[in-house]
Amino acid sequence: MRFDIMTLFPELIETVLSESIIGRAQKAGILEVHAHNIRDYSKDKHRRVDDTPYGGGKGMVMFPQPIADCFRAVCAETGSRPHLIYMSPQGKPFNQEEAKRLVRDYDHLVLVCGHYEGVDERFIEECVDEELSIGDFVLTGGELAAMVVTDCVCRMVPGVLSDEACY
Repeated sequence: MRFDIMTLFPELIETVLSESIIGRAQKAGILEVHAHNIRDYSKDKHRRVDDTPYGGGKGMVMFPQPIADCFRAVCAETGSRPHLIYMSPQGKPFNQEEAKRLVRDYDHLVLVCGHYEGVDERFIEECVDEELSIGDFVLTGGELAAMVVTDCVCRMVPGVLSDEACY
């Protein structure tokens, strides 16, 4: 199974998910976890990824262009359009049943980590297949949520743990 995590902080993802059970599964070739820096796709000379909300309002949102270009690059790299999940406080609550569904229905997931006041709604409407939330609380960004979902789903991939009873 493959996971691509689109983030402003790829080092955070790589550091955490290259250790322990998930790290060993990657080394064994059972899983792939790739972190992509959304800033690499910014067309702004300062690599900015935030902008004022399209419909107005307070705060900043992540501009859709770099996120969409990052997703297109993942699609081009893999030769397919994977299932795209936006980690969002408005999303469907994530639980063990959702994890089972994801591992059963998909072999490639892309998770988008939002920041600021979120992601421009135009990107969500155009590209996102579903939104997931890990709880009713506020985080600095979507990285922790994406790592929780990735860890939970990875544990159920055959060969990651020694026995299904460990799920």
